[in-house]
Amino acid sequence: MWHPAVYTCLSWAYSGLLLLITGVLVAFLMYCAYVKYIHMKYDHIPGPPRSSFLMGHSATISKASKDYKVVHDLFLRWAEEYGPIYRINFLHYVMISTTSPESVKEYLVSPNSPKDPYTYKRLFYLFGKRFLGKGLLTDPDHNHWHKQRRIMDPAFSHTYLRQMIGVFNEKAEQLMEQLAEKADGKQEVSLHAVINCTTLDVITKVAFGMELGLVEGNQTAFPKAISTVLKGMVQYMQKPFMQYMPQHWAFIRDVQESAELLRRTGRECIMQRKRELLNGEEVPKDILTKILQSAELENGLDDEIMLDNFVTFFIAGQETTANQLSFTVMELTRQPEITHRLRAELDDVIGFRRDISYDDVTNLSYMTQVLKESLRLYPPAPGTSRYIQDDTVLEGIQIPGGVPIVFSTYIMGRMEKFFPDPFKFDPERFHPSAEKPHYCYFPFMLGPRSCLGQVFSQLEAKVVLSKLLQRFDFQLVPGQTFEIMDTGTLRPRDGVVCTLTPRHVSSK
Repeated sequence: MWHPAVYTCLSWAYSGLLLLITGVLVAFLMYCAYVKYIHMKYDHIPGPPRSSFLMGHSATISKASKDYKVVHDLFLRWAEEYGPIYRINFLHYVMISTTSPESVKEYLVSPNSPKDPYTYKRLFYLFGKRFLGKGLLTDPDHNHWHKQRRIMDPAFSHTYLRQMIGVFNEKAEQLMEQLAEKADGKQEVSLHAVINCTTLDVITKVAFGMELGLVEGNQTAFPKAISTVLKGMVQYMQKPFMQYMPQHWAFIRDVQESAELLRRTGRECIMQRKRELLNGEEVPKDILTKILQSAELENGLDDEIMLDNFVTFFIAGQETTANQLSFTVMELTRQPEITHRLRAELDDVIGFRRDISYDDVTNLSYMTQVLKESLRLYPPAPGTSRYIQDDTVLEGIQIPGGVPIVFSTYIMGRMEKFFPDPFKFDPERFHPSAEKPHYCYFPFMLGPRSCLGQVFSQLEAKVVLSKLLQRFDFQLVPGQTFEIMDTGTLRPRDGVVCTLTPRHVSSK
């Protein structure tokens, strides 16, 4: 027979459990009521049917993005079906997607539209490790961002970038030498992989005075680290609860270690350069030196913010340019007429000179058109988001304030109403005299928060592409596809694996 006190304790425990269950149930029902309220508040906005009451469209989006597929293709279909303004639901969150040029003008060009704090604050950390923090890309505070931009701008001016053209030539020439050894028409080369090494060599030297020597065959952990954090970023944004699932812990650990490697390297690089400047030592005339000097004029910049931008430059300054070049080469393998015109322009402007000048690059007008068309069809950075703070009306639809609004140059670039025959690769769309739709094309974004490195990126792309077309003919190996992979940036899924032959041999 149990003591009466035991019965009393059991009774209390049972009562406590009932209270806990009741409390959880009440809280859940209250949350469901709040979700229902959000639905009622925003359901007048067109949109696809939700796949579930609580999880909204998440299951449909997760299926569309499985195996790093391009989820923007799903959003393109929704835009064509539901119109220029439609909503996406997840739990109690609502996101507005738009393909309205007027909305692009209002929210991207205007300096008064903040970035979406929910999305960009999530990128502050990556599975508990500080990642992009409050760098230029993610900082939602306009005044704080503006101070950063003032500090960074001088390092990316046309005058300063003129001095960098020699590094672009040097690293691109190293790539050509490596490709020449394999240009027998038989060896298979992943052009995306080798171009990726080139752009990483360029950004580390031009920005931070580091010599990695990846093109020449040196092995470092950086390419894998960048690829890993980008994949981690996609998973982290799409599956916010995956860090609590044991089956993902090995991947998450790899992501965390990769993020830490990038920040640790940046910290060492920045601290060493600061010491050298303080001691009056001779330092490289690179972007880091220029930024540190500018920061002094602006009363300094927090070291962690400097690291945030180090990681941002490391990724954005390398990955996006490599992907753009790879998509362009991929497309040129099935565009013989465009390739012929490009080479004719190169022969006229540069000939077979190995040293390509800044003025040469600015005179490659048809190449500019080709690269712009590549960015229309294959933008490595497909979109961005802003925040609707107050109630507004878009395309005749009342939008209650307090929601993010998403813009995609990928989607708008593939819509017939903006670009006729949108899947045709046609550089003539960007001829200076061609009529162009307004606020439908923004691969480097628009307005005050447009990409700081876009001139840098296109200078580098032109130098590398010029040398590649000067020296080689290339064709995709059998089995290669033209599919796209979304790993945080858009890249060719199959790596643009080609065989190459020297141009003077193949043209006989």
